[in-house]
Amino acid sequence: MPDKTLVKPRTATRTKVARPPLYKVILLNDDFTPREFVVQVLKAVFRMGAERAQAVMMTAHRKGACVIAVYTRDVAETKAKEGSELGRRNGYPLQFTTEPEE
Repeated sequence: MPDKTLVKPRTATRTKVARPPLYKVILLNDDFTPREFVVQVLKAVFRMGAERAQAVMMTAHRKGACVIAVYTRDVAETKAKEGSELGRRNGYPLQFTTEPEE
C-alpha cells in the first residue's frame, strides 16, 4: 500500500504597504513681500528653475494662492516652515501652508 501524502501548495502572504497620505504646499499671496524675494525662496527651498518660480509666484499673485508641490506630510510641513521662516527672517510676511491632497 503506497503512502498517500497530501501536498499543499505553498502560499505566500504579501502585505500591501499603504502609501503615505500626500500634502500640498501652498504659497499664499501678500501685498508686502517683493516678487523677486518670493522667486528666490521658491528656487532655494523648492528647487525650482527661474522660469517655473516666476510662473508660480505670478499665479499666487493673481489668484491669491498657488499649489507649489505635493509631498509626504513631513516633507511638506518642513518645506512650508522653511519658506515662511526665510520670509520672516528677512522682515516679510511670506507664508506657505499645507493641506491634505484629496
